Amino acid sequence: MKIIIELFKFHLAFRIGITILIGILLLVLLSFVSPYEASERRVTPKNLAPSFEHLLGTTALGQDVFWLLTFSIRNSLIIAGLAVLIGRSMAVLIGSLSGYLGGVIDRILQSIVDSFIVIPRLPLLILISVIIKGGLGIWGLAILLGFLDIFWPSKRYRSQILTLREREFTHTAVFSGMNTFSIILKEHFPFFIPYLLADAVSGFLWAIGMEITLAILGLCDLTRPTIGTMIYWGNYYQALLSQRLWVLAAPVISSIFIVVAFYLISESLSEYLDPRTRLKRLGVN
Repeated sequence: MKIIIELFKFHLAFRIGITILIGILLLVLLSFVSPYEASERRVTPKNLAPSFEHLLGTTALGQDVFWLLTFSIRNSLIIAGLAVLIGRSMAVLIGSLSGYLGGVIDRILQSIVDSFIVIPRLPLLILISVIIKGGLGIWGLAILLGFLDIFWPSKRYRSQILTLREREFTHTAVFSGMNTFSIILKEHFPFFIPYLLADAVSGFLWAIGMEITLAILGLCDLTRPTIGTMIYWGNYYQALLSQRLWVLAAPVISSIFIVVAFYLISESLSEYLDPRTRLKRLGVN
């Protein structure tokens, strides 16, 4: 909480990012009071331009674009959030154990990590999606994205633990009889929570990008509204050629706002964690 207050006070980029993010979350909350169901079709006249009755117009499937967008943003954020939670949790566990224990365990874990790092993630995602043939739903996609986002972050967390392992307080904890998990959780983990927050934002943006990419290619469950599936169906019914730009503008602009919001928050966190800027804030030359 202290970090958030300081960032909000001293970083304009963070204030802008948080403001945009609050607006996005308000749209997500509106999805719970929508007059339509998420997958409901033919509930409005088709292909209507934006008006007071339909703020962002309607689609070729007879759906209100505004309310559809609220469901889409919610589902996309759920996918990205679960992917980050799964990926970063496993990355912290693997990186911490590998960095702290060293020896044989470190070599085994790093061999596994290195084997997956060399595999390009997007082609692998496309291959798996093609094999499943559109059966990749929200939960399945989140788990898959989370699994593929374990290995690179685990390398970074391992390097953090390697430096903390040699610190005096670690040796004191060992001599006091603390076990491995207690040392990692109580002594090491608090040191890289801020770094983990900044790193998780980049993972969140990667997951959003992968969801949109797979949906546009038609390689995931297209019956559930997400930002990517909105773009897919807009293209499928030739919204651009028929000049129904509002159908594509809504998901594209919302995705841009999401990326900008999280980018500004990530940059603010990175700058805040930089020792040089922290010393400058404290007035140390």
